[in-house]
Amino acid sequence: MDYKRIIELMITYLEEGVIVVDSNLNIIYFNEPSINISGFDPREAIGKNFFQVFPNISRDSSTFYKVINSGKPIINHVQNYINYKGKSVSIVTSTIPIINGCKIEGAIEIFTDFTNVRELSEKILMLHSTLHGKSTGKNKFLPNGSQYSFADVIGDSSPMIQLKSKAQKVANSSSPMFVFGETGTGKELIVQGLHNLSNRKDKPFIAQNCGALPENLLEGILFGTAQGSYTGATDKQGLFELADGGTLFLDELNSMNLELQSKLLRVIEDGVIRRIGSTTTKVVDVRIIAASNIEPRKLVEQKILREDLYYRLNVIYLCIPPLRDRKEDIPMLVQHFINTCNNKMNKCIKGVDKNVMEYFFNYDWPGNVRELKNIIESAMNFVESEYITLEDLQMNNIHYINRMQIKSDNLSIPNDISLKDAVEEYEKQLIQSTLKGTGENCAMAARALKIPKQTLHGKAKKYGLL
Repeated sequence: MDYKRIIELMITYLEEGVIVVDSNLNIIYFNEPSINISGFDPREAIGKNFFQVFPNISRDSSTFYKVINSGKPIINHVQNYINYKGKSVSIVTSTIPIINGCKIEGAIEIFTDFTNVRELSEKILMLHSTLHGKSTGKNKFLPNGSQYSFADVIGDSSPMIQLKSKAQKVANSSSPMFVFGETGTGKELIVQGLHNLSNRKDKPFIAQNCGALPENLLEGILFGTAQGSYTGATDKQGLFELADGGTLFLDELNSMNLELQSKLLRVIEDGVIRRIGSTTTKVVDVRIIAASNIEPRKLVEQKILREDLYYRLNVIYLCIPPLRDRKEDIPMLVQHFINTCNNKMNKCIKGVDKNVMEYFFNYDWPGNVRELKNIIESAMNFVESEYITLEDLQMNNIHYINRMQIKSDNLSIPNDISLKDAVEEYEKQLIQSTLKGTGENCAMAARALKIPKQTLHGKAKKYGLL
């Protein structure tokens, strides 16, 4: 079997471009999809030096040049250049040295066109600065770019009352803040509410998910770019400048690399930013609020978050409780989501029945409030009566039912009985517990126990449970 031919066929049908160079940066392989990205015919590229094919990439900016000289790979690097046809292109590259023994014989680079994402990010920046005050359907944006106030924070449980009280006390502070909360707990909603309680409420609120963009692109979006900083670059404001006087919310801070974290630390300390490629600085007045779904001390221990940045951000710390720790808020949240869906879907659903509510209280909600919102919205598409039933949840949410945790820890088996009787007692208690958790719904309980419904029904009757 010709493995070399098989590998060539696999590479040919990749959507990514692949270039291989020797130690002198002469191209020895150039795959077909690269035509659309580089603008160069692969048949003409073979044998040419890399800098002939990419004349607008300098040695200082070339990942091939750096990798061959250092022997170290460069992964997920964003490059911007003018290709052979004069088109402005952004690519994400991963460049890996080819090493034979101790000798570097060349390098291979896999690259993906990122032009559309770059253009999209630039449009996002433009929207941030020009579209404040616009409305989208029922979700109206305030003139400062935010969408929610603390009136939208649903819950009157003890943990939520404490959270709201603490947020109100620190709303007018300019100190940095770290917000920790599991996925789906509503971190941005809390932060927007806090901004709109503050004396910065008439200034911009800008949010950026640090995990949504590659590192190089994120730096340009945060700090802005100066004309000529790279090929095709123009003068553009970054999010720090756009948020001047207001709040910048950096979600998933743990996705930001350590080098960029050090630049963020300097901005927090000095209040001064410099666009990429610029020699001038600008003072900005921005309150920085960072967030993560991983507890910040763990991020520091894992060397994902700089310790000095952690201490600087952790001047004020908010911990948003997961839904499993404030289940008394579930009825209020359920009614809120039903009312929202009634308005969107033009329905008149009154609520959920008692079996659904019991199921909700027995469920641990790993996806938190967002998961509850989604399961209600899903059921609202199927409900035909005035109240949502377990059958309505089953229509499109079997995975929720299957993920229900069967509580077996509290099952009690007597010590002085035979193995046969102990097995039957365990089976009885397990079925009883599962039926209770599903509101006596046999179909749902059978799925949770992974047995046929008829089998469950027969065993339940045998033990007098039905």
